[in-house]
Amino acid sequence: MKYDELMKLIANRRSCRNYDPERDVSDTNLQKALEAARLAPSACNKQPWRFIVVRDPELRKMICEKGLLPGIRMNWLADAPVILVICSTEKVVTHWLAPILSGIQYQLIDVGIAGAQLNLALEALGLATCWIGWFNAKAVKRILGIPATLSPLALMPIGYEKEHAQPTPRLAMEEILRQDHWK
Repeated sequence: MKYDELMKLIANRRSCRNYDPERDVSDTNLQKALEAARLAPSACNKQPWRFIVVRDPELRKMICEKGLLPGIRMNWLADAPVILVICSTEKVVTHWLAPILSGIQYQLIDVGIAGAQLNLALEALGLATCWIGWFNAKAVKRILGIPATLSPLALMPIGYEKEHAQPTPRLAMEEILRQDHWK
């Protein structure tokens, strides 16, 4: 893929809040996108990401009813044919001891990289997503029987968009970039 093609893919990706409940996501496309996430780089190659594909309508309904935090309505979430639960493992040295010294939570960065690659792969396959962090991790753990060794970090509905969302504004380069130091 050439740079211009990649930038077009990145520029066209939107957070979807309008899924077509009649169109299913194929296992083939889901596996292709998960392969992109699997190949992501990670601190000390610990690969802390873990994924749970939730297709069962009753489990998706329970997540929507009991797994979301109050205050932000996400009625559209129930229309997505897949809810991917993105989790993290924590390794003692890389994810517990190293952050004490550096102040950096490496597993969060690693899972973010894997999630970004997953997002772009899904976009390339014609699928829509939305990264959701406003959810009750304890409730989702109970609903899905997630072991104590995993921490749910995000929900990602996956499906086909009914109509493509309008672009959202982005900050100008001069607002986010400095050279050599921050003044």
